[in-house]
Amino acid sequence: MAKNLLIVESPSKAKTIKKFLGANYEVIASNGHVRDIPKSQMGIDVDNDYEPKYITIRGKGDVLAKMRKEVKKADKIYLATDPDREGEAISWHLAEALKIPENEVKRITFNEVTKNAVRNSIKEARGIDMNLVDAQQTRRILDRMIGYRISPLLWAKVKRGLSAGRVQSVALRIICDREEEINAFVPQEYWSLDADFSVKGMKKPFRAKFYGTKEGKLTVSSEEEAQKILSAVKNAKFKVSEIKTGERKRQPALPFTTSTLQQEAAKALNFSTQKTMRLAQQLYEGVDVKGHGTIGLISYLRTDSTRVSEEADAAAKQFVEETYGKAFVTEEEQKKADKKKIQDAHEAIRPTYVSITPAEAKDSLSRDLFRLYQLIWKRFIASRMQAAKYETASVKIDGGGYRFTATTSELVFDGFLAVYCPEEEEETDEVKGEFLKSLTKDSDISMEEVFPLRHFTAPPAHYTEGSLVKTLEELGIGRPSTYAPTVTTILARRYVVKENKNLYVTEIGEAVNRIMKKAFCSIVDVSFTANMETLLDAVESGDIYWKTIVRNFYPDLEESLANAEEQLENIKIEDEVSEEVCEVCGRQMVVKYGPHGKFLACPGFPECRNTKPYLEKIGVSCPVCGKDVVVRKTKKGRRYYGCEANQECDFMAWQKPSGKKCPQCGGALLEKGNKLVCNSEECGYVEISEK
Repeated sequence: MAKNLLIVESPSKAKTIKKFLGANYEVIASNGHVRDIPKSQMGIDVDNDYEPKYITIRGKGDVLAKMRKEVKKADKIYLATDPDREGEAISWHLAEALKIPENEVKRITFNEVTKNAVRNSIKEARGIDMNLVDAQQTRRILDRMIGYRISPLLWAKVKRGLSAGRVQSVALRIICDREEEINAFVPQEYWSLDADFSVKGMKKPFRAKFYGTKEGKLTVSSEEEAQKILSAVKNAKFKVSEIKTGERKRQPALPFTTSTLQQEAAKALNFSTQKTMRLAQQLYEGVDVKGHGTIGLISYLRTDSTRVSEEADAAAKQFVEETYGKAFVTEEEQKKADKKKIQDAHEAIRPTYVSITPAEAKDSLSRDLFRLYQLIWKRFIASRMQAAKYETASVKIDGGGYRFTATTSELVFDGFLAVYCPEEEEETDEVKGEFLKSLTKDSDISMEEVFPLRHFTAPPAHYTEGSLVKTLEELGIGRPSTYAPTVTTILARRYVVKENKNLYVTEIGEAVNRIMKKAFCSIVDVSFTANMETLLDAVESGDIYWKTIVRNFYPDLEESLANAEEQLENIKIEDEVSEEVCEVCGRQMVVKYGPHGKFLACPGFPECRNTKPYLEKIGVSCPVCGKDVVVRKTKKGRRYYGCEANQECDFMAWQKPSGKKCPQCGGALLEKGNKLVCNSEECGYVEISEK
């Protein structure tokens, strides 16, 4: 009989760890939290110094009963929940629910689910860290107070089912503020004046960019200014006034933190923050890899540290040296520059075994798991490699009182680029080729042609999930464990919708943000929320007693609520009226939101309960029958485009129809990136899109 009991959160982690520990250990899973504040009430006793009320989560009674039986059999009980505040709180709740005496609690943590890490953590078992528990408890209580006290106000003033949250409301405000910036943006005109220069003895001309004058850079803001410059340089004599050669280094990126992993997975793999964390959790808890059994492939996924253990650093450098050569191994480690305190309890996200390459693991992983593992593995290995080196050359060309410049660079040592090339490439205006280096001040150079182009400045970009996470991290709002749930919540509440990766605020989102800014300005204030995170860090470090924060916060919240009840007028959110007429009662049907998206409903509810599917038109006529093309979904949820009369017309396409016809065969032209492609594979017609 097993004498030792080890409790983790998930069954997959339990399965992985069981193989490491053998017959003397029984490993069971709590399946996450077992106790929480009740959903039916705020659950905080304000009159009793803000004591929280905890109850067993519905459905966890049987789980706890089984665990109690195992606890009675065991001589030693190890609580091995995740190594963060929430994991510490779960261990504390387990100890309380299972009635494990405080002096018998053995709390263990490990940053990676490997045999050595788990066995070493058992040797270093400790008691529960109540500072960590209190920090998590404070976060939970503050969030509950805000949610349960403000949400009913939103129901009364806007619409039932809405909610407010300490971090989600700030995230919504950030998106709304960006939307206002975009709406208020006034484009400014500017001109670019690229020119082709020929050099005697060279076959091809090269292109240089207009810079200004010898005194400094000039911005060309109008056609008149552009024409003035064009007249001055039209017949001018040009000469090379300056040539510089040098070396440029491109440093590898640091290993992933939670935030940077979510950002890069969004850009490189088009994963949502929620999907990235779900897949990373699987890689951390353990997957069955051919030849290795069930093992955790990456270290703990919730971290804002770029620190790496000495063992992992040495293993990576040894791998690089053996695979690419000693010249590729970095000599010194880059460090993250950050003014704020980093929660350095965990390492960066990295592979647990650098020897298990993505190629070796590929056959054992699903497509998306493989792609994420490959991203993490490559980024970590690259961070232990030398910088890429470029030889550079730049020239300044003067004539007619104006200056043009051109630069070029050549990769002479690929360094980390041999392994990992980040999705976001460096923007460059460099001339392709090496010929700039052969120029001298005596080179016979002349202008061939100038290309004046009119431009307008672009407004700020809409937030994407990745850029929102980046902003939240930069502002100190939330922590690694909260980024994905925050984004998921505002999308689920339909305060924000996602289209082509961009986040757009809905009418309901604008109304909620307006109320929050007017009535609860401190809660949606970026600085206030960031400062609250700092206070939670202080609770974790033992510098502040957790109830001090709650005692100071709740009275101000109550005062704001009282004022809001009196001052805020009702805000009515009108349902979007469709063109569809209800065939039961004749009313104009409206667009509603349900669990599976939009649908049409009769506004005469409850007298008339008629509903029907909502077919979103894309403003293009069906190329077969002329009716409207609508967005449809397969049974598995994959989106495609089909005719609204799908019973009579069989037109369908995976890409969006452009509304144009193919000039070769008359078929539909579909949008594919910046090109239009004929729907008929036999035709093969392609043209560049005008968009």
